[in-house]
Amino acid sequence: MSRINTVDNIEELSLNEIEERKKYMYEKMSKRRRKFVDRVGYENWDPFAAPFDPIDLRQDRSGYTSDQLTQLFIRETGNAQNQEFIDAVNEFNVMLVMNFEKVRPVFEYCLWYNEHLKKHGIKP
Repeated sequence: MSRINTVDNIEELSLNEIEERKKYMYEKMSKRRRKFVDRVGYENWDPFAAPFDPIDLRQDRSGYTSDQLTQLFIRETGNAQNQEFIDAVNEFNVMLVMNFEKVRPVFEYCLWYNEHLKKHGIKP
Protein backbone atom coordinates (compact mmCIF):
# COMPACT_ATOMS: atom_id res chain seq x y z
CA MET A 1 0.00 0.00 0.00
CA SER A 2 2.25 2.68 -1.25
CA ARG A 3 -0.17 5.64 -1.08
CA ILE A 4 -2.38 4.60 1.83
CA ASN A 5 -1.67 7.67 3.95
CA THR A 6 -0.78 10.18 1.26
CA VAL A 7 -4.11 10.70 -0.54
CA ASP A 8 -6.90 12.75 1.01
CA ASN A 9 -9.29 12.64 -1.96
CA ILE A 10 -10.50 9.21 -3.10
CA GLU A 11 -11.06 10.54 -6.64
CA GLU A 12 -7.27 10.86 -7.03
CA LEU A 13 -6.83 7.08 -6.83
CA SER A 14 -6.91 4.57 -9.66
CA LEU A 15 -9.42 1.70 -9.61
CA ASN A 16 -6.64 -0.70 -8.58
CA GLU A 17 -5.62 1.55 -5.68
CA ILE A 18 -9.23 1.87 -4.55
CA GLU A 19 -9.67 -1.91 -4.62
CA GLU A 20 -6.39 -2.34 -2.76
CA ARG A 21 -7.58 0.04 -0.02
CA LYS A 22 -10.98 -1.65 0.16
CA LYS A 23 -9.36 -5.06 0.60
CA TYR A 24 -6.96 -3.68 3.22
CA MET A 25 -9.87 -2.18 5.18
CA TYR A 26 -11.87 -5.41 4.97
CA GLU A 27 -8.95 -7.49 6.22
CA LYS A 28 -8.42 -5.16 9.21
CA MET A 29 -12.08 -5.37 10.29
CA SER A 30 -13.33 -7.32 13.24
CA LYS A 31 -15.24 -10.53 12.49
CA ARG A 32 -18.47 -8.89 13.60
CA ARG A 33 -18.05 -5.99 11.19
CA ARG A 34 -17.09 -8.39 8.38
CA LYS A 35 -20.42 -10.16 8.85
CA PHE A 36 -22.20 -6.92 7.99
CA VAL A 37 -20.09 -6.45 4.84
CA ASP A 38 -20.61 -10.09 3.85
CA ARG A 39 -24.36 -9.70 4.29
CA VAL A 40 -24.37 -6.61 2.02
CA GLY A 41 -21.93 -8.31 -0.33
CA TYR A 42 -18.29 -7.31 -0.61
CA GLU A 43 -18.76 -6.12 -4.20
CA ASN A 44 -21.71 -3.90 -3.13
CA TRP A 45 -19.93 -2.50 -0.08
CA ASP A 46 -18.60 1.03 -0.51
CA PRO A 47 -16.36 1.99 2.41
CA PHE A 48 -15.70 5.36 0.76
CA ALA A 49 -19.30 6.54 0.46
CA ALA A 50 -19.86 10.11 1.64
CA PRO A 51 -22.22 10.43 4.61
CA PHE A 52 -25.56 12.17 4.21
CA ASP A 53 -25.77 15.71 5.52
CA PRO A 54 -27.81 16.03 8.68
CA ILE A 55 -31.13 17.72 7.91
CA ASP A 56 -30.18 20.79 9.95
CA LEU A 57 -27.25 21.40 7.57
CA ARG A 58 -29.13 20.91 4.31
CA GLN A 59 -30.10 24.06 2.47
CA ASP A 60 -32.74 25.03 -0.06
CA ARG A 61 -31.94 26.61 -3.41
CA SER A 62 -31.60 30.04 -1.79
CA GLY A 63 -29.06 28.77 0.76
CA TYR A 64 -31.27 28.63 3.87
CA THR A 65 -31.79 25.69 6.22
CA SER A 66 -35.32 24.60 7.12
CA ASP A 67 -35.04 26.26 10.54
CA GLN A 68 -33.78 29.51 8.99
CA LEU A 69 -36.69 29.51 6.53
CA THR A 70 -39.19 29.06 9.36
CA GLN A 71 -37.66 31.89 11.39
CA LEU A 72 -37.52 34.13 8.31
CA PHE A 73 -41.18 33.41 7.50
CA ILE A 74 -42.32 34.19 11.04
CA ARG A 75 -40.22 37.35 11.25
CA GLU A 76 -41.24 38.73 7.84
CA THR A 77 -44.94 37.86 8.05
CA GLY A 78 -45.47 38.21 11.78
CA ASN A 79 -47.43 34.98 11.45
CA ALA A 80 -46.61 33.10 14.66
CA GLN A 81 -50.17 32.16 15.57
CA ASN A 82 -49.31 29.25 17.85
CA GLN A 83 -46.80 26.43 18.23
CA GLU A 84 -48.87 24.06 16.08
CA PHE A 85 -48.76 26.61 13.23
CA ILE A 86 -44.99 27.05 13.60
CA ASP A 87 -44.48 23.26 13.71
CA ALA A 88 -46.47 22.85 10.48
CA VAL A 89 -44.39 25.54 8.74
CA ASN A 90 -41.19 23.90 9.97
CA GLU A 91 -42.33 20.45 8.84
CA PHE A 92 -43.08 21.84 5.39
CA ASN A 93 -39.66 23.52 5.26
CA VAL A 94 -37.93 20.24 6.14
CA MET A 95 -39.66 18.57 3.17
CA LEU A 96 -38.81 21.57 1.00
CA VAL A 97 -35.12 21.39 1.85
CA MET A 98 -34.96 17.61 1.47
CA ASN A 99 -36.82 17.33 -1.82
CA PHE A 100 -38.30 20.38 -3.49
CA GLU A 101 -39.95 18.30 -6.21
CA LYS A 102 -42.05 16.55 -3.59
CA VAL A 103 -43.53 19.83 -2.35
CA ARG A 104 -43.81 21.53 -5.76
CA PRO A 105 -47.44 20.34 -6.30
CA VAL A 106 -48.49 21.79 -2.93
CA PHE A 107 -46.66 25.03 -3.70
CA GLU A 108 -48.29 25.36 -7.13
CA TYR A 109 -51.70 24.47 -5.70
CA CYS A 110 -51.39 27.17 -3.04
CA LEU A 111 -50.54 29.76 -5.70
CA TRP A 112 -53.52 28.64 -7.79
CA TYR A 113 -55.89 28.55 -4.82
CA ASN A 114 -54.88 32.07 -3.77
CA GLU A 115 -55.76 33.35 -7.24
CA HIS A 116 -58.99 31.30 -7.25
CA LEU A 117 -60.13 32.93 -4.01
CA LYS A 118 -59.25 36.41 -5.29
CA LYS A 119 -61.38 35.82 -8.43
CA HIS A 120 -64.33 35.12 -6.15
CA GLY A 121 -63.71 38.14 -3.95
CA ILE A 122 -62.62 36.06 -0.99
CA LYS A 123 -59.62 37.07 1.09
CA PRO A 124 -57.39 34.05 1.75
